[in-house]
Amino acid sequence: MANLNFDPKQMDQLLKIVSSKLGVSPENLKNDLESGKFDSAIRNMKPSEAAKFNQMVNNPKMLEKFMTTPQAQALYKKLTEGK
Repeated sequence: MANLNFDPKQMDQLLKIVSSKLGVSPENLKNDLESGKFDSAIRNMKPSEAAKFNQMVNNPKMLEKFMTTPQAQALYKKLTEGK
C-alpha cells in the first residue's frame, strides 16, 4: 500500500502547482478540498471528466488505487521536481 501522507511542505507545493493550473488560489483550493468540495478542481473540466473525477474521489478504494498507479506517482514526481 502506498504512503499517501505528504509532509506539509510537499502538500503546499502540490497545492500551489495544481491551483495555478486551475486558476484558483492555493488557499481556496485547500479549503475546498478539506471541506470535501471539489468545485475548484472540476470547474474547467469536460463534463465527462468531471463525472469520473467525482466518482473517484467519492470512492476511497478507487482513489487509493489511482494514487498508487505508476502514472500518478510519475505525475507527482514531475510536478514536484526541483521544488
